[in-house]
Amino acid sequence: MSRAPLEVFSDSATLADGVAAWLTGLAKAKIGPFAVCLSGGSTPKRLYQRLASAGYRDRFPWPRAQWFWGDERFVPPGDQLSNFRMVREAMLAHAPIPPENIHSVPTTGLTPEAAATAYEKTLQSFYGARRLEPGRPLFDVTLLGLGPDGHTASLFPGDGALKERERWVVAVIGAKAEARISLTYPALESSADIAFLVEGAEKRDVFTRLRAGDPGLPAGQLHSQGRLHFFADSAAVD
Repeated sequence: MSRAPLEVFSDSATLADGVAAWLTGLAKAKIGPFAVCLSGGSTPKRLYQRLASAGYRDRFPWPRAQWFWGDERFVPPGDQLSNFRMVREAMLAHAPIPPENIHSVPTTGLTPEAAATAYEKTLQSFYGARRLEPGRPLFDVTLLGLGPDGHTASLFPGDGALKERERWVVAVIGAKAEARISLTYPALESSADIAFLVEGAEKRDVFTRLRAGDPGLPAGQLHSQGRLHFFADSAAVD
């Protein structure tokens, strides 16, 4: 991972603007559907707000973009903890996005296990196959965060989901207070570009370990099939 390019920004605002420009450039250069796997958290939230702002709203090819989630808390979509709610309030409600292009994780009226199965079928339907093929990525861009414990998406240290190589989506129960639905490594890795967004001095040590390729971190066990990028603010970098 140390060979992956690192772009450092002075603060969270310039980080959001820089990633928004990068993502918009990739989307405009792509012919046909542009599939993005979204991350939760405060850092991506600022990115989503920037994409929906006046500077980008008229430039981004919204009709061609397809939006998916890398993980979700198993709470109703209107819950304060919902990643869907965060993205909706930050971007989806303020940009001209066709409703059929929004592919959220189902979290009501079924069990976490059934929700994982349903979302896996959603991804497979979009992909057009039940198995991922090398050289044909599921996503154009996957956005990822980094937890203080090294988790990414809802792949936590010591959880059985870290060993899953067949399923695209799993229910993660017991790692946190609420159940989670998370894409597995095979689905997250199947992306033309993967970007870690990291900010804050509290992430400095774990970010250094990630960039060194520490396999003890869940994020460090991710092996990108495409291009890997690190975007960070200055506080997160030595």
